[in-house]
Amino acid sequence: MSTLTLTLDPPTEQRVAEQARVRGMSETAFVRSLIGEALDDLEDIQVAADRLTNPLPPLSSAQARQALGLDD
Repeated sequence: MSTLTLTLDPPTEQRVAEQARVRGMSETAFVRSLIGEALDDLEDIQVAADRLTNPLPPLSSAQARQALGLDD
């Protein structure tokens, strides 16, 4: 694990401190969680954008049910 140092402006620092306190987390744990969630969101956005650019062929309802494991 590497160390990352951030300098936050006072209003942002105050918001981070308040949100961490409300959640019962340390500021470090809260920021670590925010970064992880933001990266997950960015990956989801990229997958969605890729799907819009390169759509898959449509599935029938039977194919969709099978792909989702609903007809097992």
